Amino acid sequence: MNSLQSLVDFSNGAIKTSNRTGFFAGGFVNIPVSEQFSVEPAVYYSQKGYELGGSLSLKGADFLSANAKAQLNTTYIDIPVLAKVNVSGLQLSAGPQVSYLADAKLRTTAGALGFNIVDNTMDAKNQFNQWDVALTGGIGYQFGNGFSVSAAYDHGLSKVDKGQNFDSYNRVFKVGVGLTF
Repeated sequence: MNSLQSLVDFSNGAIKTSNRTGFFAGGFVNIPVSEQFSVEPAVYYSQKGYELGGSLSLKGADFLSANAKAQLNTTYIDIPVLAKVNVSGLQLSAGPQVSYLADAKLRTTAGALGFNIVDNTMDAKNQFNQWDVALTGGIGYQFGNGFSVSAAYDHGLSKVDKGQNFDSYNRVFKVGVGLTF
């Protein structure tokens, strides 16, 4: 099995994955090229990661169930350079992004009979590539007062696993609010 999805498929429903919800914050500079087109370099602090969990229960004796969960919490410094089109406040953007892995923590928990037996957090930064490359694109709207809302998707192009044993990439959907000065 050389992908996380292969492991999940092999478990026949006993193991499930889910995305990690996090936040991102930072700043950008909008460099106008024309009235409707600009280039926008930015720097963001972003939380990324996923959860992997499973449980084993006996039919009719659910109180005896055993469960385990692994949560990967990574933080990156994202540096996108976007080409941005602005038409009456509606904004479309796309471009490359380079990200630096600032931190990676792996938290594992396991328990049975309602008790938590294992709760361990370890530094996992050395298991991941320091740099990540992605394409990002999104849509947004900027109001006349400078307030904006946006939604974007980052599509990772490089494997995040340092040994490149797994087909794992950063794939992130993000929603944001902003204020332009």
